Amino acid sequence: MSDITKLTIHETLAALKNKDFSASELTRAYLSNMEKSKHLNAYITECGEYALEQAQESDDNYLHGNNRKLEGIPLGIKDLFCTKNIRTTAASHILDNFIPPYESTVTSNLLNDGAIFLGKLNLDEFAMGGSNETSYFGPVINPWSKNVELVPGGSSGGSAAAVAAHLCAGATGTDTGGSIRQPAAFCGCTGIKPTYGRCSRYGIVAFASSLDQAGPIAQDVRDCAILLQSMAGFDNKDSTSCDIAVPDYEKFIGKDISGLKIGIPKEYRSEDLNEDVNKYWQMSVELLQKRGAVIKEVSLPHTKYALPTYYVLAPAEASSNLARYDGIRYGYRGEGEHLDNLYINTRTTGFGKEVKRRIMIGTYVLSAGYYDAYYLKAQKMRRLIYNDFMDAFKDCDLILTPTSPITAFPIGDAHMLSNPINMYLNDIYTVSVNLAGLPALSLPIGLAQNGLPLGMQLIGKPFAEGTIFQAASALEEDAHFERI
Repeated sequence: MSDITKLTIHETLAALKNKDFSASELTRAYLSNMEKSKHLNAYITECGEYALEQAQESDDNYLHGNNRKLEGIPLGIKDLFCTKNIRTTAASHILDNFIPPYESTVTSNLLNDGAIFLGKLNLDEFAMGGSNETSYFGPVINPWSKNVELVPGGSSGGSAAAVAAHLCAGATGTDTGGSIRQPAAFCGCTGIKPTYGRCSRYGIVAFASSLDQAGPIAQDVRDCAILLQSMAGFDNKDSTSCDIAVPDYEKFIGKDISGLKIGIPKEYRSEDLNEDVNKYWQMSVELLQKRGAVIKEVSLPHTKYALPTYYVLAPAEASSNLARYDGIRYGYRGEGEHLDNLYINTRTTGFGKEVKRRIMIGTYVLSAGYYDAYYLKAQKMRRLIYNDFMDAFKDCDLILTPTSPITAFPIGDAHMLSNPINMYLNDIYTVSVNLAGLPALSLPIGLAQNGLPLGMQLIGKPFAEGTIFQAASALEEDAHFERI
């Protein structure tokens, strides 16, 4: 077999069961790829020795017929998930030497199902960013880069880049406003943000607690279904975790979509929509129609308020969550003659520019005199956005939209850096889903005229990830997207 790292997870599981190669051979192949691709800066911390120990255990389990659901599958873990005895940084200077004494629930689930951890993947600092340029450890380079180094998207840029470059079989990500779906689109991968509460948030470094949700990034739809099956589930350590049975997602792959109603939101069809994005959106509609799906126009009238609502609520929650990083209990500690100086110096040098910007915005909207004017109004608008989706779902089963209005852009792009709002606007198609707590998947649909991948997004009803996988697998099969 020429390159076993190019196999999908489901192909790899079949090959491991068939003893075409061992988990140790597979792990060494991925570690070799990681060594050759250090220039991409996808990993913050590599765990080669730990991975090989796990691989030996997997080989023993295959030998004795005790193999589990993900036995021997090498994964990359976004460095926002706490991993016991393995450095967890959130890509921030303030946590660059933090070693958790416990395991997050999601990574614990993956380990219990036999997955192997290759290392911790780079991201935007505390998941705040849309390009992976805010990381204290430097930006990740998109594997699709040719003459110019391109961003992989964010915040799960390391996860998407590692999957695209075959530096892991699959990866964990988190999505607060599009941080799984947008990098998946930029790197030609598939990624799903499940329903809020489907995956436990226990042990995930918090950004915005009412928006954050873990999910997988992988090569294709079936791989995402396999990974989500292991990641999801009720957890009594997380008060927002939902006690709802997790179906066998892989059984939805390849199911007939005839009669499935697909909504197209009229508010997303602006006159200045990118030509390539519009072309592939229309192509996706036609492919689904050929399969027997029914296309319906729907309305999401409060769409125009989604971004300002998000950028009030998310920074407010970030301001509260990041107050714990004070240099006293754990993490980086700055110098200071007295307590106030210690706090100020720790947070001034420990946090990056974008994190400080969002803390300041969040503190402002939560302050006396502005709480009613901004935060409470944003919460009311969030409910209206949720109601829009629920009204639309009375007429359809899924909603189809582009994932991003653009393709990957160059690292250090002057237009994006000149005004942070330009960067925030890239989340226009994704943030509403987080505000409503809905599941949504991005899959690669084709290449734009500049040769870079574009993603298409399928949004579902609460806990209807299975229906998303059903339609996405059909669209994926017919789109014939060629990965790197």
